[in-house]
Amino acid sequence: MDSVTAAEVAVLGRWVSGLSWPDVPAAVRHRLRLVLTDVLAVTTIGARDPEQQRLVEAWEPAVGPAPLFGAGMATTVEAASWLNATALVRLELDEGNKFAKGHPAAHGFPAVLALAAARGVDAQTLLTALVVAYEVGSRFGRATSLRPGMHPHGSWGVAGAAAGCARVLGLDGDATAAAIDAASGMAVAAHFTSALDGNRVRDAWIGASNLSGLNAARMASAGIARNTGTAAHTLGALLGRFDATETTAELGTRWDIELGYFKQHAACSFTHPAADAVLELRESGRLPAPDAIDRITVETHSLAVSLNRTTWTDRLSAMFSIPFVVAAAAVHGSVGPEVSEGALLRDPRVRALAERVDVRGAADLDARLPDERAMRVTVVSGGQELVSERPNPIGDSAFHPFGQKGLHALLSRLLGSGEDATKIAAAVDSVFSGGEPGELAALSTPMRNAPAPDLELPTHT
Repeated sequence: MDSVTAAEVAVLGRWVSGLSWPDVPAAVRHRLRLVLTDVLAVTTIGARDPEQQRLVEAWEPAVGPAPLFGAGMATTVEAASWLNATALVRLELDEGNKFAKGHPAAHGFPAVLALAAARGVDAQTLLTALVVAYEVGSRFGRATSLRPGMHPHGSWGVAGAAAGCARVLGLDGDATAAAIDAASGMAVAAHFTSALDGNRVRDAWIGASNLSGLNAARMASAGIARNTGTAAHTLGALLGRFDATETTAELGTRWDIELGYFKQHAACSFTHPAADAVLELRESGRLPAPDAIDRITVETHSLAVSLNRTTWTDRLSAMFSIPFVVAAAAVHGSVGPEVSEGALLRDPRVRALAERVDVRGAADLDARLPDERAMRVTVVSGGQELVSERPNPIGDSAFHPFGQKGLHALLSRLLGSGEDATKIAAAVDSVFSGGEPGELAALSTPMRNAPAPDLELPTHT
């Protein structure tokens, strides 16, 4: 037993069970509204993907009380937890948090939403459960330093899913701590190479996080879970290092949900500052034509330097390639979901330019972690250099953050419809105004597919 970790988790469990919605600051409530809107919209976009639709079909989900957002049906809590989670991360558009070093909302929101739908809880219970799922998940992310080469999906975030589900079940502090502890023993040992290789097991890690967190809460509800400091052994000794004091640092005064980022590009967040830099040069008219670019050097921090592959086999491996993202931004003026599918994924202009993109680490950029995930892009053409540096991606809470209007515009573009974005926002607003959470179930109705991208294709293949 690790007594220090168990003691910290006990404090966290009491905080989760004792938090009331009126105690949540107004600024945190506002941010949760934006995060929930983004989660539901991005899940809906992911549900349209043909691979995701084939997954749902292969799953043969039974009819149940929990909506599959954008998929046109309601199913069991377990199926909704897994399938909504994988839809949420399928296109690399899910909200994230650089201090957690991953995606707290994706790790737990699908399970909380599914369980809340099945139990018919009121709005305040649902919203409080979502807040604690995020905060506990993020704090476990801060506390965990994974071994080099590990992907963060499915490890520390399971604790957040368990905390949120425990709150939906109305567990007391001790039982909630036991749920969090049990969840810490269900971590996935995930390797980053799977994402680089385009292996969709990466999506399954998020499904596993939600389902494991749900099951940990149920174990605690049944009285068969214990708080023995498991995270120190799994997230710590086996998977890396674990500093338990981070789980309760500034508890109730620092809200990590306010420190996250929204994604405007369908790609790993590590690629975003480079994409932003290239798009700014392109939109200002300073970027040379792609075939006139001799080379592009992307300097970055150590977390992103492995995303340097100049070839890709499918959408997922492309979304984890800085050369692809940079080249797509230069050629198409966009890194939306459309550029990593079909003919655009195979665009020879993108492939040719990507071969001339060099990714390298920079010590000065590494020194700015974790507050900044900076990138410096140097475009060389005809002996002339253009340099653009970004401290963080656009959409980060510390760098051109999206407010309500900005997020609505972003989601309207990604959904291909302002009407659909408004429908999702209205459902969320209703819950925040005290309406029944069951109104979110209407979002399971399939929305229109996004229109075909208005991007020019080459005349040759």
